[in-house]
Amino acid sequence: MEKEKFTDEYVASLTIPEHVAVIMDGNGRWAQAKGEPRTYGHIVGSDVVEDMVEIASNLGIKYFTVYAFSTENWKRSEGEVSVLFSLFSEHLKKLQVKSAENNVRCIIIGDKSRLDDDLNKTIDELETSSKNNTGMTFVIAINYGGRDEITRSVKKIASEVQSGKISPDEITEDMISDHLDTGGLPDPDLLIRTGGEQRISNFLLWQCAYSEFYYCDTCWPDFDRNELIKAIEKFNKRDRRFGGVK
Repeated sequence: MEKEKFTDEYVASLTIPEHVAVIMDGNGRWAQAKGEPRTYGHIVGSDVVEDMVEIASNLGIKYFTVYAFSTENWKRSEGEVSVLFSLFSEHLKKLQVKSAENNVRCIIIGDKSRLDDDLNKTIDELETSSKNNTGMTFVIAINYGGRDEITRSVKKIASEVQSGKISPDEITEDMISDHLDTGGLPDPDLLIRTGGEQRISNFLLWQCAYSEFYYCDTCWPDFDRNELIKAIEKFNKRDRRFGGVK
């Protein structure tokens, strides 16, 4: 990886976004370009995730969300999916140690009903062991899709209306937000996508209404502290008006 070129003094001069979300793209293409199988890119990319937890925390980011596996990723080959879930299990267990060392709280979002019992147990153990940590909140999206999340949220609210707990007139944007997987978390200030593609791929559709988007050609296995700070530099140059006029 490129030698760090951004000094602590320079970083201290930047406004650090409170919540950064990342679409970690390019693992497979990165590996294939090196003559390796796609799964090799996922292995290296998983190590980068572990590194970025500590890097993001040290930069002062309060919420860091990564898109690990989408509801559409089940379309990939059985072998690739199997490797991905093996990596999830391995690295979520490692995160129990890393989260304790870095005072990081971990949350997993997405539809967990399709995950196997062992993985759900690992997720429960990680969330429980880190729930009282007061540093950065690290959010991992597994079997997550923005449309699926909104659909599940609507069903929850519809059930509450049907039971008489609330009336349709009481439904607000805040109520919808609270019923999403990310209920209680702030919306992302900055959404980063690596790997050269420029789309959001069904990620945090409701939450990214006013996020700043940053796309870079760097594939996720090559993403490092310098690349993250480059994205934050661009964020600092954006004029965030949220629909108003300054």
